[in-house]
Amino acid sequence: MPAKSVCVYCGSRAGALPAYASSARELGRALALEGWRLVYGAGDVGLMGEVARAAQAAGGDTFGVIPAHLVAWEVGKRDLTRYVVTETMHERKKVMFMNADAVVVLPGGAGSLDELFEALTWRQLGLHDKPLVMLNVQGYWDPLRALIDHVIDQGFADASLSGFLTWADTPVAAMAALREALS
Repeated sequence: MPAKSVCVYCGSRAGALPAYASSARELGRALALEGWRLVYGAGDVGLMGEVARAAQAAGGDTFGVIPAHLVAWEVGKRDLTRYVVTETMHERKKVMFMNADAVVVLPGGAGSLDELFEALTWRQLGLHDKPLVMLNVQGYWDPLRALIDHVIDQGFADASLSGFLTWADTPVAAMAALREALS
């Protein structure tokens, strides 16, 4: 049975709390120790760099995808197991998602939200059934969870929308959710 691949959406910045970076490192290390490939945005900055360096340090397989216009800005991490440069952001998201069995979302900004909502929308439309795990470090994603509940309460989505997301407060819990979903 081939190893699983987990796509991690996360910030190209470190964020305000040290717990964000430590959770990214813990997740990267855990993915590698599980024998799962990290798929991510190929940056060497912020949480992206943290998760990738930790996976590499633990001997993990890494697959990074970055659009040409972000190679300098996100400091494209060329020492990955596989490093792919795409023409567009859309192509980047597609390649990342298509090469993963599951998604974990660490804290991040607009880019992470864009990636998440595309995957969530595709799930809602029945285009995939990949697990989507929200790594809710120190409650970072609590406002998003409340917004999703509001969208459902106001009749703009079926209650099933919230069931497409699995919430985990720690990397250990995220890994447990992944193991259960991918078994």
